[in-house]
Amino acid sequence: MKSYRKELTFTLPARRGFVNITDQVVQALRESGVREGLVLVNAMHITASVFINDDESGLHGDMERWLEKLAPEKPHSQYAHNGYEDNADAHLKRSVKGREVVVAVTAGQLDFGPWEQIFYGEFDGRRPKRVLIKIIGD
Repeated sequence: MKSYRKELTFTLPARRGFVNITDQVVQALRESGVREGLVLVNAMHITASVFINDDESGLHGDMERWLEKLAPEKPHSQYAHNGYEDNADAHLKRSVKGREVVVAVTAGQLDFGPWEQIFYGEFDGRRPKRVLIKIIGD
């Protein structure tokens, strides 16, 4: 069985945003040489997320508004966590969106359903954050 590891780094200029990372994951899969197996993609920071959904701007706007209703950024004083930092809302948003995705690899391809894409979700940006891609299989 093969094992391959790659890290991506993102520094989003805004506090929040979504980045389609499907092409980077496909490239890592090619580099790995794995034809049958699994790809794990996970955010390595507690205020960021990796998730699968459609690459549609209206949907992304809907997600942003929905997450902001669930865990509004301001007022910062509403959160017990916010003392040294002001990012409690980012921790909560990450909890909702999730840490990682696992995708099957079949015949050297990501085995997606229709419209599925992999995204990095940032909830406390403006600094470098890492995403891990781990691929195992034959």
